[in-house]
Amino acid sequence: MTKFSQESMKSLQITISIQLLSLEELSAEDKKLVETAKQMTETSYSPYSHFQVGAALRLKDGQVFRGSNQENAAFPVGLCAERTAFFAASANAPGIPPVSLAIAAQTKGSFTASPIAPCGSCRQALLEAETRFSQPIRILLYGTDGVYVVSSVRDLLPLTFDGSQLA
Repeated sequence: MTKFSQESMKSLQITISIQLLSLEELSAEDKKLVETAKQMTETSYSPYSHFQVGAALRLKDGQVFRGSNQENAAFPVGLCAERTAFFAASANAPGIPPVSLAIAAQTKGSFTASPIAPCGSCRQALLEAETRFSQPIRILLYGTDGVYVVSSVRDLLPLTFDGSQLA
């Protein structure tokens, strides 16, 4: 959970609590979600970066939607694995809240040692889902050195911008 504390009138300290677990310490359900994300790296189309990312998003009703990054020579046209999974879920199971998202990445045939986190665009899209459904989305970030477990997208994007600022 993100905690904000004001140290002085000119300083704001943001503290984020992230669990670091081994794959074996995860629940069976979370381990399966991470394994699905790892498998999805194989469906990545990444001929330019050679950085294959896979994601698996579990909805409240247990459905799992999968995604992988899809690149394009015109780089802004590509799409990240996280949003691929999230948008597929939104299109095929509208109204069912996402509860957990697992992300894994590999390059040169090996999974990354350190877990990777979603880019800013993915964080913003996922934050919108948290806001829309009024519930957090747990994030499982896989690396061979361990799995970061983050309790909410807000922990990855603590100074949020959402629809409330537009009113």
